[in-house]
Amino acid sequence: MRVLFVTTEMDDFVRVGGLAAVSAALPRALRRWTDVRVVLPGYGDVVEQFTHIEIIGHSPPFAEMPACSLGLGATKDGLPVYVVLCPQLYDRPGNPYGDETGHDWPDNDIRFARLASVATELAEGKLDPNWAADLVHANDWQAALVPAYLAWHGSKIPSILTIHNLAYQGLFEKETLRRIGAPQDSFHVDGLEFYDKLSFLKGGLNYASHLTTVSETYAREITTSELGCGLEGLLRRRSDAAQLTGILNGIDESWDPRACALLAQRFAAGDWQGKQANADYIRQQFGLALSRGPLFGLVARLVHQKGIDLVLSATDEIIEAGGQIVVTGRGEPEIEQALVAAHRRRPDAVGVAIGFNDAQARRIFAGSDFTLMPSRFEPCGLSQMYAQRFGSLPIGHQTGGLAETIADGETGFLFPQPSTESFIGGVRRAFSAFMAKDRLDAMRRSAMARSFSWSISAACYGALYRKTVVSP
Repeated sequence: MRVLFVTTEMDDFVRVGGLAAVSAALPRALRRWTDVRVVLPGYGDVVEQFTHIEIIGHSPPFAEMPACSLGLGATKDGLPVYVVLCPQLYDRPGNPYGDETGHDWPDNDIRFARLASVATELAEGKLDPNWAADLVHANDWQAALVPAYLAWHGSKIPSILTIHNLAYQGLFEKETLRRIGAPQDSFHVDGLEFYDKLSFLKGGLNYASHLTTVSETYAREITTSELGCGLEGLLRRRSDAAQLTGILNGIDESWDPRACALLAQRFAAGDWQGKQANADYIRQQFGLALSRGPLFGLVARLVHQKGIDLVLSATDEIIEAGGQIVVTGRGEPEIEQALVAAHRRRPDAVGVAIGFNDAQARRIFAGSDFTLMPSRFEPCGLSQMYAQRFGSLPIGHQTGGLAETIADGETGFLFPQPSTESFIGGVRRAFSAFMAKDRLDAMRRSAMARSFSWSISAACYGALYRKTVVSP
């Protein structure tokens, strides 16, 4: 089966959040069953990393979207990757979605509609003379118009849209309809219209053959008014029609502390000296005081969703009880500033690195005793899986993928409400476990024995692909 996987991030080349990890791992896990190919925007940083890109097709201007070329390259291990080459749209400083100050690009409607329209042409066999798709798998709002363009073209190619985070919907003014060449009659409640705005994500939710989310719990949660972001009615209808499936993400095999070359020292379950070596390294790197107390790690996008404010409000209690906190990530400027201020107040107990570095993140997981994940909602979450594999017990809000992947009291701690009081309750349970060394040892061993292999998730996607292709 020929599958086109449409994404805006891929760990091999560009990363903003968890989508990049999924886009690197899932297509590779699917190669056993499918001829899967990835298509990405040709960001400057992406294009530079290919040793060779063959230009295989050209897409003419469409509506207010410029002409572009389609290149074909491959990852080091041979996974085919198409890149949409249009420097005026994609070769910019900043990240894939915004400038260096964190503001979204004002033409993101054009940028991601162009990706979707080119992906549609590629799927239909109009750009690569040697390849067309049997199914398209689009990811998040940036690729959500692929099912819409397929429908507007009258194409019979089925499509799957994966919702990695429903809170990001790609909302634009009604004029975008003209700019991206969408039919006028698509601006209605069963098309792109969302409270008089145009929603890329809603277009995908309406036009895709099937919808998936990244955990079974989140698939249920988004059909409720609490977490449905105004789209719960549509999602309930699709769920009732058996067209919404939750498939838990996995993590790749490199998350093995016995083999990871990026750690200060490799270690196995029971080798707590090796884990301590990573803790010592992290304390030194972040300028923390020597301590026999627990080390709490926070590796996350620094946004409101992740509950960073709950960590800030619990910081004094954690420090007074003998704990220390290390944080790395990037996100909303006011949250970054609040964390830096906390570090300045207590540089001996709070370490903060604004930005993301994979090696540093892995060492934090390896060196920390606990990983803080007080997310208000969490479609899947990957940090709690990374943490468990590296013997860091996650403290997570009982929501989404956290509820599915943390065994409360066995491999981590769950707390019921996204509130300071509830979160501190989870932190206190962690301190109690830390003081009982036999229990801490048993929990670490259980956590490190967990498997979050992509092979299970990929088998579920493979079955869904086959079912979707044969459905009328």
